[in-house]
Amino acid sequence: MNLETFRSHCMGKPGFSEDLPFRPEVLVFRVGPKIFALMDIDRFESVNLKCDPERAAELRAQYAGIIPGYHMNKRHWNTVITDGSVPHRLVLELADHSYDLVRSSLPAKLRKELVQIGL
Repeated sequence: MNLETFRSHCMGKPGFSEDLPFRPEVLVFRVGPKIFALMDIDRFESVNLKCDPERAAELRAQYAGIIPGYHMNKRHWNTVITDGSVPHRLVLELADHSYDLVRSSLPAKLRKELVQIGL
């Protein structure tokens, strides 16, 4: 998997934006103001994604390429290695899951605004 494939998958989601808030090489994907994915823009060796805690533990047990989130809350975030050890389809599914979790945590008014303006 490469960054452009991952980015293309995510950028059509309602409320999607991206920025570099931490360092020039750390790309962040957001829904509204909240982060749902972050990765190294130059290497894209892994991506941090939010995950339901029970599912996160199951995935870590099943895939060597899914580990507790680097520099993140280990209970709620996974680092997913993008070297092929985790199927590409699953990486994209986990990006969708992360987006859905973060979007559902937004205030109802903001979620409604994202839908109304077609974002």
